Amino acid sequence: MDAIERLLRRQAGVVSRRQVLDAGMSEVLVARRVRRREWVRLADGVYVDHTGQLTTAQAEWATLLRHPGSVLAGRSALRAGGLRGAAGRDRARRVVEIAVPHGRRLDAEPGVSVVQLRDLDSAALPRASPPRLRVERAALMVASRALGDDEAVAILADVVREGLTVPARLEGALLGLARLPRRRLLLDVLRDVESGAESPLERRYLRDVERRHGLPRGERQVRDEGAGGAVFRDVRYPAYRTTSSWTADWATARRWTAGPTWTATSRPRRAGHDPAGRLAAGAGAMPAGRHRRQCPNAARVERSGRAVWGGLWHATGGWVVSPAHDTPSGPAAG
Repeated sequence: MDAIERLLRRQAGVVSRRQVLDAGMSEVLVARRVRRREWVRLADGVYVDHTGQLTTAQAEWATLLRHPGSVLAGRSALRAGGLRGAAGRDRARRVVEIAVPHGRRLDAEPGVSVVQLRDLDSAALPRASPPRLRVERAALMVASRALGDDEAVAILADVVREGLTVPARLEGALLGLARLPRRRLLLDVLRDVESGAESPLERRYLRDVERRHGLPRGERQVRDEGAGGAVFRDVRYPAYRTTSSWTADWATARRWTAGPTWTATSRPRRAGHDPAGRLAAGAGAMPAGRHRRQCPNAARVERSGRAVWGGLWHATGGWVVSPAHDTPSGPAAG
């Protein structure tokens, strides 16, 4: 019975009749466990070892065991692969996504989404626990059908930031998917992620502020030692002793209707600056279009611009952060 216990632990408490018979259990013992409610039948020949509500992992294993030869796909594959970011936390739909070989048709089931893949053999990890698509294929699948561009950015940034893959592997997988929706956008996103942009807001800053306004190229994801330990600065401009940081994630950003905000988020010893004398400019949770009195941080950035952002100010012809609209604007008048 040790083999069956190991199997239960490996598969989150879900087993199939075929598995336990192969491990040496008799049909009589299987029927006894079901009769005593030690195991609960989930489907024909699939059991779970408790009587409560299924966890996400158990629902996924039950689906895989009902459909031998299938693997987890999409968000299900990303969760199983260890993703903790936005894509890994999204459980609102409670849908188990699986992939099967092209041409194999399954009856529709509530809570199960099926995709057929011609290249399933090369795209999948059938010996993983649970069997699933490779991270690169799953992430590109999810990003290509995201509700918006920011969500697509967040998914690709999450898998890279959490160390599940690297941009070069994602790009290599993407180049082999000529018909994938949003392919051109995803290629652009991957190149920005490779440059160090690890969230939708960081990419917006890179694209809409740094590049558009001709700022010098910043150093990204720079490790910095502080009183509370090591932190990573989103962008640093060493020549101007300036850093930029952000706090909102894509779930906040996608609720905004007029773009992200660009407001100070540091908590310095002296108003507007950290102990090293660097202005911390970034995005907070204030939607675009609010008034100056509602966004004191933006006004503080503007007031500090000529003193602290002096080098950047001259390099860009007077780029500022507008306190009235919380969006980058430039060149400045006057």
